[in-house]
Amino acid sequence: MADSSPTPTPSEPIAETEIVQPQSKRRGILIVVVIVLVLVAAGFWWRSTFSEDTDDAQVNGHLIQVSSRVAGQVLKVDVEENQLVKAGDVIAELDPSDYQVAVENAQAALATAQANAIAANVAVPISTVNTGSNLRSAGADVSGTQAGIQQTLQQLEAAKALVTQAQANNTKAQADLERYKPLVEKDVISKQQWDAAVAQADATKAAVADALANEQAAVSGVQAARDRETAAQAGLKYAETGPQQVAAQSARAKAAQAQVMQAQAQLDMAKLNLGYTKIVAPAAGIITRKSVEVDQNVAPGQNLLTLVSLDDLWVTANFKETQLKSMSAGQKVEIHVDSTGKDYSGKVTQIGGATGSVLSLFPPENATGNYVKVVQRVPVRIDFTNLASEDPNKLLRPGLSVEPKVSVK
Repeated sequence: MADSSPTPTPSEPIAETEIVQPQSKRRGILIVVVIVLVLVAAGFWWRSTFSEDTDDAQVNGHLIQVSSRVAGQVLKVDVEENQLVKAGDVIAELDPSDYQVAVENAQAALATAQANAIAANVAVPISTVNTGSNLRSAGADVSGTQAGIQQTLQQLEAAKALVTQAQANNTKAQADLERYKPLVEKDVISKQQWDAAVAQADATKAAVADALANEQAAVSGVQAARDRETAAQAGLKYAETGPQQVAAQSARAKAAQAQVMQAQAQLDMAKLNLGYTKIVAPAAGIITRKSVEVDQNVAPGQNLLTLVSLDDLWVTANFKETQLKSMSAGQKVEIHVDSTGKDYSGKVTQIGGATGSVLSLFPPENATGNYVKVVQRVPVRIDFTNLASEDPNKLLRPGLSVEPKVSVK
């Protein structure tokens, strides 16, 4: 009977072992998987510290307001809306007639000023020579007049001596005539002697009158000589102003040269205004907001269109203030553009001087009791480093959304 009872076999513990081993193996795999996931997550986190990115960014560029520098009527418009132009391409043309006339007038004024300047410059050496010659001549005239005065004075003295002599002779002749008169009445002397005495008295009387006339002429000669000396002295004084006259002529020559320069400047301005009748693109870009039309009268400074420059583009990225800890100028940036789906290279150029909220039209007022701390954003400028080769077709436009990633480590 005892032999018929079932004998326990070793299969039951073996089955328990088989059940326990798979559970332990799965637990180990799970632990390994968790560790791998943790390591991968740590790797991703560690990798994320190498860069900072944001989707609050856009392409910026220069929007050039093109206007006319002179007034005029539009004759031709050479561009259309959204047309791509190069720097120097003609955008519009104004009527140049008035400005062409102004150029011709300025050219005539310049020619006149140049002729006056030539004449004034030639007059300077002539004036120098003339004033020197006049000074020498005036000195000689003064010397001559002074010698003439001495000569006329001598002549006056001689005339006075002759008057004295004539008067003495006349006195003697008149006295002889008075003595002869009773003698002739008594026939003491002949009639012929009386007649000779009368004739001698008349002759000496005439000689006195002649001598007085000569004396008066000598007096007049002295006065005339003195007048000539006065005139010569005045001429000498005028001639002595020769250096001042030369200086004045030199000043007139310089003034004439200044007038030439002024006329040249006016001609240059007239030519500039004539050139401004052709309104050209100041830079390469795309025409937008065109408001100029043919036959339109425009004024200086009047906005005609907007030119969007495509040569100088950059990115303005608004990073959170918590992302700026390791960010600095010069760091490389990878820029992803949504519109083209391409990545572009760049670098950080500037970090803004204030947050966007402070630079807004209405800055926030935080001095209140219900203040809530909000993470601020700071504008960061990013310049493209190889835009010419990365965007040969000029597909980038100001305002496009981009996602920059800055390598901070």
